[in-house]
Amino acid sequence: MKPHHTDVLDKAEVYEHELYTAMAAIQTAHEAKQFFHDLCSPAEIQAMADRWRVVALIKMGKPYRKIYEETGVSVTTIGRVARTILLGEDGL
Repeated sequence: MKPHHTDVLDKAEVYEHELYTAMAAIQTAHEAKQFFHDLCSPAEIQAMADRWRVVALIKMGKPYRKIYEETGVSVTTIGRVARTILLGEDGL
């Protein structure tokens, strides 16, 4: 029998919850590094680090171009992070 679309979504939600549970169990920066290096590609880690790098600068109200000049993070990425800060779930 072919799985229903909702069954696939339910399983995806379970895996997502398990991921968050695993992340919540991390207790040190070293454990976090091990976890992310095992789970993510170097490019994915770099992308997350770039996003994290600009959070404080955006919150300080620095212009996107100035942030780009200081960090080398693309204006597109800066804009995405700013939109997340404004419209996200208050995780940053």
